[in-house]
Amino acid sequence: MAPVAQGQDFHGYDPATFDGAMPPAGNLTAMVAAAMAANPPKNGTQYVIGFANLQRDITFCALVEQGILENAAAAGIEVVVADNRLDGATALANAESFITRDVDLVIEFQTDAAFGAIIMQKVDEAGIPVIAIDIPMGDALFFGVNNPRAGFMGGSYLAQAAVAEFGMDRVMEGYFIEGELPQSGPIPAMRTGGQVAGFLASVPGFPEDHVLTFDSKNTLEESFTQTSNLLGRIPEGAVVMGTALNDQATTGILRAAQQDGREDVVVVGLGADEKETRATEGDVVAAVGSFPERYVNSLVPMALATIAGVDLPDAVLINHVMVTKQTICDYYPDQPCAEGEALAYAFPRAEFEAHLASLQDDPTLADVKNLIPAN
Repeated sequence: MAPVAQGQDFHGYDPATFDGAMPPAGNLTAMVAAAMAANPPKNGTQYVIGFANLQRDITFCALVEQGILENAAAAGIEVVVADNRLDGATALANAESFITRDVDLVIEFQTDAAFGAIIMQKVDEAGIPVIAIDIPMGDALFFGVNNPRAGFMGGSYLAQAAVAEFGMDRVMEGYFIEGELPQSGPIPAMRTGGQVAGFLASVPGFPEDHVLTFDSKNTLEESFTQTSNLLGRIPEGAVVMGTALNDQATTGILRAAQQDGREDVVVVGLGADEKETRATEGDVVAAVGSFPERYVNSLVPMALATIAGVDLPDAVLINHVMVTKQTICDYYPDQPCAEGEALAYAFPRAEFEAHLASLQDDPTLADVKNLIPAN
């Protein structure tokens, strides 16, 4: 396939300027026609895309799947959906199934970095292009969260919200709980590491031994269990501050603290897909918005552009905003905005730039520096 110049508009889709809205059906149809002119469907009639979802019953993942199916239906594309179930071996089996089916392209949303290389080896050998969501996989196009920035935003907002509610003295005596996901490798670690760095940037001198981390397994249930264990190390009456890799794991922190009878709790989510929890729970002050129901609108255009030979950037990162109780209705009209003033949040820009510089110098990130934003 002869690539077109990088950044060229592809029937209304340009990663640099895309606003997240689902492309009109006419644009999607034009994308399909362009792809067919360059590289016809393998079955001779209709493109077939394999989509391996992270886990279909997670809210965020369900929204991603719904968006892909809606875009594909408008474009006249068939999507074969599989469930990776947060398991590397299952993801490998799903990839092998896609190869047997001889799909035109695969969209992978899989969590186990240890299986990424072998999955990509098999799919590459079959000559099938891949787009990886949120967790990079070899030479696949990457699409997803701006991990360092999203994390830093959430952590710094959490610290500032806690100080505004409880005062600096009580915050400095409190505990910060962070839900991580080690099995997914260094890229999601940039998100959770950014949360810790952002938190500490807003409360300099916070005691290191008051930062408690755990493996969330990317689920509410595991986060609840692990947080319940950690709460035994936190004195009664201490302020409990929490955040995690996603909204679900953050909710697990909140539910464990509530069950333990903790009254002074503040959490910040990441994803903004648990909108009802964020709108109604007083202890959930905000979430970093990823808007899966909108950002997924990039994936089918990216798939068709890839098939058509358009030279896309090797990493497409989304833009994030803080979604608060006072602004939630701006993004989700079915949720009412709370009255009153939102936190006078100040993003610690100088500290963030220093954090980015430290990531650039991290040898474990040498192969994925394209996923570290410039600013």
